[in-house]
Amino acid sequence: MPPRLTVVVHGPEVRGRFAECLESVERQVTSGRPGVEVVVAGTDAGARRLAGEAAARDPRFVSLPLPDSTPDAEARRAGAERASGEWLLFLRGKDRLPAGALRAATGATELCGAAVESRPADVVLMDHVRTTWHTGAAPSPDGPLLARAGHAPVPPDARPELLGVAPLLGNRLVRSAFWAAHHEVLAAGNERYTAYALLLVAGRVACADQIVLEDRVERAATLPPPTADGPFGLIEPYVAADSLLTSLHRPAALRHRLYDLMTHEWLRVISARTLPGDAAEEFFRAASRAARACRPPGHERPEGLEGVRQSLLEAGAYRGYLRLAALNDRRRGLRAGVRRQRRKLGGKVRARRYQGALERPLDPRLAVFSAYWDRGVACNPGAIAEELRRLAPHIHPVWVVSGARVPLLPPGTDHVVPGTPRYSEVMARATYLVNNVNFPNAVVKRPGQVHVQTHHGTPLKCMGLDQIPYPAAAKGLNFRQLLRRVDKWDYSVTANAHSTRMWQRAYPSGYTELEHGYPRNDVFYAADAERVRAVRARLGIPPGARALLYAPTHRDYEATWSPRLDLARFAERLGPDTVLLVRGHYFYSGAPTPLAGLRAAGRVLDVSAYDPVEELALASDALITDYSSIMFDYANLDRPVVVYADDWEVYRRTRGVYFDLLAEAPGPLARTEDELAEIFTSGAWNDPASAAARTVFRRRFCEFDDGRAAERVVRRVFLGTPEARLPPVLPLHERTPAPTPEEAVRR
Repeated sequence: MPPRLTVVVHGPEVRGRFAECLESVERQVTSGRPGVEVVVAGTDAGARRLAGEAAARDPRFVSLPLPDSTPDAEARRAGAERASGEWLLFLRGKDRLPAGALRAATGATELCGAAVESRPADVVLMDHVRTTWHTGAAPSPDGPLLARAGHAPVPPDARPELLGVAPLLGNRLVRSAFWAAHHEVLAAGNERYTAYALLLVAGRVACADQIVLEDRVERAATLPPPTADGPFGLIEPYVAADSLLTSLHRPAALRHRLYDLMTHEWLRVISARTLPGDAAEEFFRAASRAARACRPPGHERPEGLEGVRQSLLEAGAYRGYLRLAALNDRRRGLRAGVRRQRRKLGGKVRARRYQGALERPLDPRLAVFSAYWDRGVACNPGAIAEELRRLAPHIHPVWVVSGARVPLLPPGTDHVVPGTPRYSEVMARATYLVNNVNFPNAVVKRPGQVHVQTHHGTPLKCMGLDQIPYPAAAKGLNFRQLLRRVDKWDYSVTANAHSTRMWQRAYPSGYTELEHGYPRNDVFYAADAERVRAVRARLGIPPGARALLYAPTHRDYEATWSPRLDLARFAERLGPDTVLLVRGHYFYSGAPTPLAGLRAAGRVLDVSAYDPVEELALASDALITDYSSIMFDYANLDRPVVVYADDWEVYRRTRGVYFDLLAEAPGPLARTEDELAEIFTSGAWNDPASAAARTVFRRRFCEFDDGRAAERVVRRVFLGTPEARLPPVLPLHERTPAPTPEEAVRR
């Protein structure tokens, strides 16, 4: 059998990058990735030596020595000719394969490369991350576009917007037969040209928003001397791609889209103002000539400033462009000034109002609650507020809720919207402030105020200061401000000793740990058979059906969430008596697909917007998750938990984790969709080995969750009950979780 995928690594060894590139490939190939071949086309002595060493270690590596300074296009052509795989992935020697990339790539070829009306995909577009000397693995902007496009192969003219995906070759999987049939055209230019040519020539294109490339951008000072064409090298690839498109007689929409992309790129170079005056004008003139030559008949310019800039480029009006740029700079400055003044004035009014409220005494009967950045009544704060009504009805709860979420509040919920006069009043005068995230920086911690941080999960992934070594996770975080917010905490609620230790190191400050359990998990011990039956009936789960809750987590390195499973295929393999409850927004459209039919039949239910999530747990027979903290909460039910860790290496590397989930999973663990299906069809999901692993997991992570967590928090914080007089935590073997769906039917 020929390999499924051939990775063509090409280029010279410069500053150790080629060695790092090969290491990134070799780690994944030697870890047991089947159906992968690697052709290494080295173009200098160092690269040739490394290629030979890799081939000597592993027969799946093929060394293809090429003469010094062989152009990249020739190296790619030679590598493709030597390849025997069904699909090709070109990788420059300066770049790397992120962990899990080969798994994602081979999976994408299986998912996207299947024939649709006898027309399989020729090219599969995938996502990438970009690393510079000062940033690591920054997400690309392509994720949402790839997610919306979906897996189904379509003609490129059906989705001309796909031309906007970064013009790289490492983010494109190419069917070998397609490359062989068109290699003279595809390999006729540089990488940018070939990236576009692949999409223009392809009969069908598919998309997958998983990451297969780490594009490494070197500092200018470390690069070889610039070529003679300099920025002018950005003109010819587009002109050649336009010429190719014209010869192919493709629909006009593709040419119009390509034209907007090329003029936008040329104008970006000009507006960056990195070229000296004469060179800038010369580039503008050259781009202007190319724009006039490539402008499609009947092309409508973009609206607004972009369209004006495009018209000036076409007219060759360099002086006019400079005047427009200067005018626009002044206009932006004026608008920014007006916005700053408005914000400043509004901020002063709110600050004065808040300051006035701060001078009034605290209200000992007032408590402010918020959850998930003002989303509404939920999570641990919601459970605490409910218990407060029972044990301390003299304390009045007020919820902070964003304006858009107000209509979703339970009837009669007293609330305030941030920025309003009453918001300033309650934030300044409440004695108790409870949140599962942090309150804004501007909130003043007054003497006598009590801040309760409940958190919203047990940490597997790194949090707080522990995120600093992981750029994708730390992006946009100000850790000094974070610590100032943490310093306002009086209490930190934890569900287990592991959480206590991790919060202490991630959020170092002087607060008191409340090892009382998570109040939101009390329901897992309080719910009876009637409630389990009622939730299943609300969801439309047929009596006797097996309901599996699929709840994956967010990934910092992906722009949008998409399922890591082919839900239609997975549901079919599990059979008609299984219902999938999918907790997450997926990109399958409402078009006639196998998934649409399964949704109509009630076998796949999108429960992404269903709240509270605890009810979904009660309704399900088992949980499928990856690295979500829901596994720690769900374990309280003592029902099967199956972990699907298809990209564990990528997640661990980009996010950071506190323990090895693969070694300490709460139940069966799958690395592929086939393995996951086998767990459920074979019965391994609910066998004695699964129960034994779950017992160990529950003992460690359900340590303080016994159904009375909210009571302990309310008595300790709001009623001042000493720690020694609080209800003791019930030992694990004495707890009785809510009945399973099967037990609920019998009661």
